Amino acid sequence: MLMDVAQLIWREVVIEDPDGGKIILWPHLPCILMPNQIRSREVWDGLALLLSTNDFLSMKDDDKNERKSPGANVEAAISSGTQFGKLLKDLRELEIDGPHIPDPEPMRLVTHAQNARGGLPIYLIEPDISEEKWVDWLSRSADMQVRISSLVSRLTSNRRWKKDSAKAVSKIQHDRLINTEMGVASATCFSWNAEEERVIGRSLSEERDMRFASRIRGALADLRDSRVDVGESSQPLLMVPVHQARLPSIEESILAWPEPETIRSME
Repeated sequence: MLMDVAQLIWREVVIEDPDGGKIILWPHLPCILMPNQIRSREVWDGLALLLSTNDFLSMKDDDKNERKSPGANVEAAISSGTQFGKLLKDLRELEIDGPHIPDPEPMRLVTHAQNARGGLPIYLIEPDISEEKWVDWLSRSADMQVRISSLVSRLTSNRRWKKDSAKAVSKIQHDRLINTEMGVASATCFSWNAEEERVIGRSLSEERDMRFASRIRGALADLRDSRVDVGESSQPLLMVPVHQARLPSIEESILAWPEPETIRSME
């Protein structure tokens, strides 16, 4: 069952952590280069990506492949016949800057982090598959996907996709810098996310997001502890790019203030 559609926003959400520092949740649409005018203007000190180490390495490989053969990554994904391929196919019909693989906004922020101020720390929020607790979640998620797929025919996915898109339209935040095509893209991306979340169910989604929130707070704690200047006026800012449709659940999980999990930046 799909959760109620929260507001689909275009501007960053800034959360002040009670232990010090700020978390910037910046909404973007997957595989789309967002308009420059709505990008965050905050000067941040570290970057947290909702990716695993393998995801990050794949993103870097995709970037190399894209430079060699522009558009090949997208074509391969569309040909896969997956829900992600359907998303890219639908986005390609719109007059927007996309779709692109790798996802251009996280890639842009990674490039900035690696080149700004001698290099800013990058944190990977999804645990690695070497961690037993996360392996257990992945296993339960896979079991749920098999169970749901056997109950809900893929033949009905197009109907659900259209229904979800229609439901999302009224929830898209009005912004004078966002045109109709981007609005359609937002609804389409929401539908894709809804399909992805539907197959694992609410309980597993909430468990994952709470774990991510704990690790985001842990990343901010590490950033805070690693700073040389400890003045109150220089509390660290952690940038967290989040797919627009997922931002409300990530924000809600952070505001539940789970205990920060120890996490270190990439070497």
